[in-house]
Amino acid sequence: MFQPEYEHRLLRGLTGGKKEQLDLRCIPTRAGNQWARNFALAPGDSSELCENSAYTCLLRNEFLDDQISSLENCKQTAQVHAQTGDFKVRENNRLYRFANGNGSPPLRTPFANVSESSQRLLSISKRPVRRLPRRPYKILDAPDLQDDFYLNLIDWSSENTLAVGLGCSVYLWSAVSGQVTRLCDFNREDNLVTAVSWHGDGRQVAIGTQLGYVTIWDIERRKENNRLDGHKARVTALAWRGNRLASGSRDRTILQRDVRNPPTHITRCLRGHRLEVCGLQWSPTHRYLASGGSDNRLLVWTDDWPEPVYAFNEHTAVVKALGWSPHKSGLLASGGGSADRCLRFWNVLTGKQVQCIDTGAQISNLAWARDSLEIVTTHGLAQPQVTVWRYPSLKQVARLTGHTQRVLHLSVSPDNESIVTGGADETLRFWTVFTKQQKRNNSNSLTSLYSTIR
Repeated sequence: MFQPEYEHRLLRGLTGGKKEQLDLRCIPTRAGNQWARNFALAPGDSSELCENSAYTCLLRNEFLDDQISSLENCKQTAQVHAQTGDFKVRENNRLYRFANGNGSPPLRTPFANVSESSQRLLSISKRPVRRLPRRPYKILDAPDLQDDFYLNLIDWSSENTLAVGLGCSVYLWSAVSGQVTRLCDFNREDNLVTAVSWHGDGRQVAIGTQLGYVTIWDIERRKENNRLDGHKARVTALAWRGNRLASGSRDRTILQRDVRNPPTHITRCLRGHRLEVCGLQWSPTHRYLASGGSDNRLLVWTDDWPEPVYAFNEHTAVVKALGWSPHKSGLLASGGGSADRCLRFWNVLTGKQVQCIDTGAQISNLAWARDSLEIVTTHGLAQPQVTVWRYPSLKQVARLTGHTQRVLHLSVSPDNESIVTGGADETLRFWTVFTKQQKRNNSNSLTSLYSTIR
């Protein structure tokens, strides 16, 4: 950026009988430099530097007379300068001002020595850049993992054990030891596993089957505790609320039972769907139960009313993906199938849809981050991938690819930092997608420019 001229000066000193000393100094000549042109033609992509560096934006404001007040418009300003060549350096520019126009002492306000645009820029809190690994950190083979959109065949327990339904069997994989064991097998009945769901304590797992019954297994004893009949067709969705278990079936009903009662005792039978029930989710407070079905309907139930309190019909395809926000009470997310492709958000306190975005692909599952305002979705037809979104802006944080066929299943680790996905390619892939929320401190502000300068 500078065109240095070198000036040799001889400093001759004769005191004390010392020898003459030669002092070589490099004195840059700043007069005549074209700051704007040199700044724009700096090595590398200057627009990228502007977008990512608050310090660079500040330099543009103070030396090039730009008016950048946010990181978003810095790149646009750089592109305009590069295309038009319209640069204007502010004359008699003073980065530090020690008095106002009438000579009185300077105002004691934050950033009083810089322009108004720079003051706004420096007042913005800087969001730390988070880069997600684009590849799974572990891949496991899952032979006989059924290619059926309506099933729910994987679940991660609070004890860090993954349950997977493969064909007619359920297998357990320990995330601690890596050991794989077969829990149960229904080959004698030729009975396929259609759903798995862990109890909150991680010691019991519920298994839905093709023949329509649900079986409860004790993990420590490797023994069946209970067998719950009642459905007339396969069970594809399960959801625990303490010791009460809700099950959704192709027979279009939702049964609620207390697993401590006799197997024939049914607490409630909910009828509202016209076709198969394939999604069930209790709200964090356990007040609401959301159900989705292949009739394209999303229903919300409560204990004190036999009919759904809300019936949302905006989806135009099967509704399997459901998730309640852990951050905002009454906020429910749902995803539609291949004919819909929309991620929708509902406020069940008002009964209104609050947001909607077309994801471009079939949505098979979704899950909220516990420690950050993010949500992850898995996709099937058109785009077999995993997508992480920031809420409520619904900007994509990352798109993770690796499955060669549609992604059908999703479960979140107990620490809420990793997820596991199951695909029609008969693989289980483990991804790091969420991070624990960092405590904010002063060094996280745009005013801390030393890390950028140095």
